[in-house]
Amino acid sequence: MRDNPVKQAVAGGGKAFGAMVFEFFSPGLPQICKNAGADFVLYDMEHTGLEFETLKTQFALCRGLGIVPMVRVPRGEYHFIARALDIGALGIMVPMVGSAEEAAHIVSCTRYPPLGRRGAAFGFAHDDYQGGDVAAKIAAIHARTMVIPQIETAEGLGNVEAIAAVPGVDALWLGHFDLTNFLGLPGQFQHPAYLAGVRRIVAACEANGKTAAFLATDEAWSREYTGHGFRMFAFGIDQLMLQGALKTGLDNLRGLR
Repeated sequence: MRDNPVKQAVAGGGKAFGAMVFEFFSPGLPQICKNAGADFVLYDMEHTGLEFETLKTQFALCRGLGIVPMVRVPRGEYHFIARALDIGALGIMVPMVGSAEEAAHIVSCTRYPPLGRRGAAFGFAHDDYQGGDVAAKIAAIHARTMVIPQIETAEGLGNVEAIAAVPGVDALWLGHFDLTNFLGLPGQFQHPAYLAGVRRIVAACEANGKTAAFLATDEAWSREYTGHGFRMFAFGIDQLMLQGALKTGLDNLRGLR
């Protein structure tokens, strides 16, 4: 069975870099991301209308490329989490996690009994349709599956130390825009209260051996959050990158004489 080098890297104190995809679910996407140097592709189901059938195809397209497929599910409910894992996700991000109890429930949806409540289905996409010893498969799946709660509400920030301490949580992903909204500071990314929250998330991760993660959209964001201590980054957003590159090219063409 496939392992998860992203989980291994960040658990060992290293870094991981990938793409977060919201719009373009074409057959060539995983190969394009791999060619660009991405360690992982994180697909978004929260804001996009992405369905499981399309997601299953994307996960299949990641096979053999050495790129880790992960997904942000819409919410931390069993039927989202377990289904995404069964079709081939190696990592699950869950938005708006507010408490340690919620984080523990999310972890339980990714683990088979007696550690959790995930239903058994083997010889499916997640184990590459292979046979083999079930107990060995379960151990391998537990070892490779990443669990990433998002900290993006005032409640989640208030409980971030307890969330980070939950066994089975691998990383905390800062939802920066939502966090400013829930703090009553929409879009104020240099406000002292927001920056204090960022530092608190990083400190909670470091105290519990977890990884702070972030979506960067340009070099300035990348430098700033690397400086804060984040070690796992996605770069995006895919439609904005295409739009920006296209606009630059068209503006250049229009300026030619």
